[in-house]
Amino acid sequence: MDSLLSLLSPLTPYLVTLFVLLLLLEQISYLRKKRNAPGPTFVLPFLGNAVSVVRDPTTFWDLQSKLASHSGFSANYIIGRFILFIRDTKLSHLIFANVRPDAFELVGHPFGKKLFGEHNLIYMFGQDHKDLRRQIAPNFTPKALATYTALQQVIILKHLMLWERLSSESAPEPIALRLLVREMNLETSQTVFIGKYLSREARDRFREDYNFFNNGLMKLPIDLPGFAFRNARLAVDRLVTTLTTCAAQSKSIMAEGEEPSCLIDFWMQELVREIAQSQTPPPHSSDTEISSYLFDFLFAAQDASTSSLLWAVTLLYSHPEVLCKVREEVSRIWSPKSDQLINADQLRDMKYTQTVAREVVRYRPPATLVPHIAAVDVPLTDSYTIPKGTIVFPCVYDSSFQGFTKPDRFDPERFSDERQEDVAFKRSFLAFGAGAHQCVGQRYALNHLVLFIAMFATLLDFKRHETDGCDKIMYTPTICPQDECKVFLSRRCARYPNLSLE
Repeated sequence: MDSLLSLLSPLTPYLVTLFVLLLLLEQISYLRKKRNAPGPTFVLPFLGNAVSVVRDPTTFWDLQSKLASHSGFSANYIIGRFILFIRDTKLSHLIFANVRPDAFELVGHPFGKKLFGEHNLIYMFGQDHKDLRRQIAPNFTPKALATYTALQQVIILKHLMLWERLSSESAPEPIALRLLVREMNLETSQTVFIGKYLSREARDRFREDYNFFNNGLMKLPIDLPGFAFRNARLAVDRLVTTLTTCAAQSKSIMAEGEEPSCLIDFWMQELVREIAQSQTPPPHSSDTEISSYLFDFLFAAQDASTSSLLWAVTLLYSHPEVLCKVREEVSRIWSPKSDQLINADQLRDMKYTQTVAREVVRYRPPATLVPHIAAVDVPLTDSYTIPKGTIVFPCVYDSSFQGFTKPDRFDPERFSDERQEDVAFKRSFLAFGAGAHQCVGQRYALNHLVLFIAMFATLLDFKRHETDGCDKIMYTPTICPQDECKVFLSRRCARYPNLSLE
């Protein structure tokens, strides 16, 4: 060691000079890309503001939004990457609509390709993407959605009963719903998407690996043993391996002519038909590729849905007049005493409850930011061009408060047939994205939210445990109430419905 130090000692001034030069070049590169965009003038070497993002993402993105209040966008620097935050809805549409072919790549996460893997729906563009979406379309037909709603209701009921019991046992302390809702949604996703192909043991492993994945989403992208990001990446590999086996099993059973009982069955049924007609499998239809796309569905349905359900509880409690209208409507259409599932016609008739669901999603869009990478230099305004390689964050959350009548007010009737603000201000309603990558499962997601609101409001009485800042936004990575939605629950109906899929 001493000999090594003695050899390096004469080089120390040069090494220090080189290090300072590299830092200076990094700063110059940042300022050159930033140009006239609002944002910090100086940033820490390499890390930039990564620590702020991880430590307090709410404050970080609020600051970016304030910086962008006049120009519609602002700049920053994170882990060696120049980033651009887009606040203005019109500018966001330039990103979503891809102002020129292949100008932007949707990444879903700043380091998503490394985390999610190469075979991923969000990274596809052009004809390949169109072909794959055509393959996926049969997963969300009315027949398929009706199959899913039956599965969803039984799982929702099971968990509502559990929550009521947990609340009774924990009294006088409240229970936090975030992890409970997340568990319910994970079971729902597993059952609806994969069904009987996932054993109980596999479901337990699946839950553990998904927790690793979810934890890694909010950590620094350090791909070394012992770090959360590495654990998340390895967990994704294991999850995709499990889903590959499920896809193969479903394909085999659908080839035998059985009726679909879950999403992967509807997908494989159509795939088997197409192969039988053309004698060759279509592109992107290997078991491994399908499992990767199926993981995309799980990711999209899991945390986004958890966010929406938590905000639904929060907003229903803080707006008792809305809760009263929901209960009145549901009671006219469906009764727990019937011991019947809510059918497709009844779900369609719950028009007010549907407006509540859409307003929850507008008022608190789960995925507030949708990261893209600029594949080329792209003009954003007359005076600013987005440099190639920039990670661009169109802000869905800020768009939701632009254009609408009194946008800061929670007002479900803005989506009524009379007012139709969803039509008048369609471009501001970006909770499900826009353009070629608009969420293909949005009808499923809204159905899940409507069913939850209808059953939760009908079967349970609830009271929020209100504390200072309890409703402040927290990133997990989708947004949820800061207190994780603490509530007291009690049974509202005489007895729970005896729901059965048979």
